Amino acid sequence: MRQIPTLAPLPARLPDSVPFVGPETLERQRGAPFAARLGANENGFGPSPRAIAAMQAEAGEVWKYGDPTNHDLRAAIAAHCGVTPAHVVVGEGIDTLLGLAVRLMVAEGNRVVSSEGGYPTFDFHVTGFGGELLRVPYRDDRQDPQALVARAGETGARMVYLCNPDNPMGGWHPPEVIEAALATLPDDILLILDEAYAEFAPALPRIDPDDPRVLRMRTFSKAHGMAGARIGWAIGAPVMIRAFDRVRNHFGVNRIAQAGALAALADTAHLDRTVAQVAAARDRIAAIARDNGLTTLPSATNFVAVDCGGDGGFARAVLTALGDRGVFVRMPWVAPQNRCIRVSCGPAGALDAFAEVLPQALAMARQGASGG
Repeated sequence: MRQIPTLAPLPARLPDSVPFVGPETLERQRGAPFAARLGANENGFGPSPRAIAAMQAEAGEVWKYGDPTNHDLRAAIAAHCGVTPAHVVVGEGIDTLLGLAVRLMVAEGNRVVSSEGGYPTFDFHVTGFGGELLRVPYRDDRQDPQALVARAGETGARMVYLCNPDNPMGGWHPPEVIEAALATLPDDILLILDEAYAEFAPALPRIDPDDPRVLRMRTFSKAHGMAGARIGWAIGAPVMIRAFDRVRNHFGVNRIAQAGALAALADTAHLDRTVAQVAAARDRIAAIARDNGLTTLPSATNFVAVDCGGDGGFARAVLTALGDRGVFVRMPWVAPQNRCIRVSCGPAGALDAFAEVLPQALAMARQGASGG
């Protein structure tokens, strides 16, 4: 029998795990596709037709590598955000950029501050590079910017992660709250401000793009409807942006995604329509919840957290019963937020399916809770 190659010490002691189980895996397990895919915060309203056309046209050129500098897209993003191309790095979605940022900043044993129950992929990267996670509880179902920054300063952390608008609860802090927290952030601590849902927020903080303490993460996965293309960007001080060239996969962003993102960014009319459709879908989800005696949390994202009125076990039973009936949703993973299920905004047909089976799922969960 051949000897198995020995892993390096750090990965050798990590568990086999992934942050999320994909809906495709769940479909294989249940032996049938979902009728409504409302669990991954995808934009079911779809990308701009101009983006689709651009990607189709570029498919014939796919024999070429994509531009490793992302020159045209960085220029367009810079103009869109009011910065220079030197302030912008493009990557294979926010998840990849988060991993690169952690790799740049975190050595084994370094401390990193995040929210308990927040976006688990960031935690996955920190653990993967040997960092020590320090978690701050949510406050009133929202991440607590001041407490996160304070904990980072008290503990000598290298990074602090803040998602605004928030995943998984959907809440939002007005600009002055984020700006006040940033004002107290010590030097030599990097704030990762995840703004994946920026296009749905009422307003965003005013932050000096030359402040080396901040990296702002954005994506084409949510409002632009291009989750499968895996493309996003970060805005930061040029000195920090240049550092990404030391560790990034220079040919990682494929040319089809670059073409689609460039076209999507230019189609502001489609983006406006999508934001309006998402707002209407949020209202519909809230109405469905009310019809079933449930409440929802305020959302500035493309999903809604529905309070199931019990504990995490009850919410899990509702989620399972929904999945058994063909409706894929997810839920937060830490109490007390795990009393909720998280329902993505989507087209009318998907929400019709959710409305149809939610009463059945609640009845099943209540029956199980009563021991019936």
